[in-house]
Amino acid sequence: MKQITISHIKIDVVLKDIKNIHLGVYPPEGRVRIAAPLKMNEEAIRLFAISKLGWIKKNRQKYEGQERISPREYKQRESHYFRGKRYLLRITETEAPPKVVLKNKAYIDLYVRPGSSTEKRHEIMTEWYRAELKKQIPAIIEKWEKILNVKVNAWQVKQMKTKWGSCNIEKKRIWINLELAKKPHHCLEYIIVHEMIHFLERHHKDKFLYYLDTYLSNWKKLRTELNKLPASHADWNY
Repeated sequence: MKQITISHIKIDVVLKDIKNIHLGVYPPEGRVRIAAPLKMNEEAIRLFAISKLGWIKKNRQKYEGQERISPREYKQRESHYFRGKRYLLRITETEAPPKVVLKNKAYIDLYVRPGSSTEKRHEIMTEWYRAELKKQIPAIIEKWEKILNVKVNAWQVKQMKTKWGSCNIEKKRIWINLELAKKPHHCLEYIIVHEMIHFLERHHKDKFLYYLDTYLSNWKKLRTELNKLPASHADWNY
């Protein structure tokens, strides 16, 4: 991966077998990435970046001052998020199969075997998040299949580094970022709708924005809310 610097901003450059140049600014630190056609030279890429400098700065500002979540240690009264709300973790050691239980809209109770490691506690919590997120998704897809008149053939939850969601248009599949289990339900819905609209329009062009404006008129507000929510400590790479 190459890197150029424009106005003290480092930009990662990836040459790919594509027709058009693509620019993105990614959480949590506002990293900038350009994907350019293989035949495009560095000077042309640099001129493109300069022309988009205002847009880059504007989008990087979204992540400035965003609350950061430090690495979780899975200890008593540690803060954890679920569906956009903050909970305190309570840990109970017991000789029984591990489980996670929500209590009184204030606590996440984590039951683990005595002496369980931080890694094991992380694994248990991650699988709980995965299971809870999977409970939310089918109803959202079913609702929007009828509204958009599209069909989702398959969906999957996975940990993603730079995207909240992605899709395979030809196979009508979508992938949802596991981190969305920690975000409000309406933010999850926004991402699913976003990916489903790609079945109608591949690129983020006027037609795609038209569909978003038509079917989810508050999508800009939802996107802003999602970007302002506490970000994971993870160092998101490309």
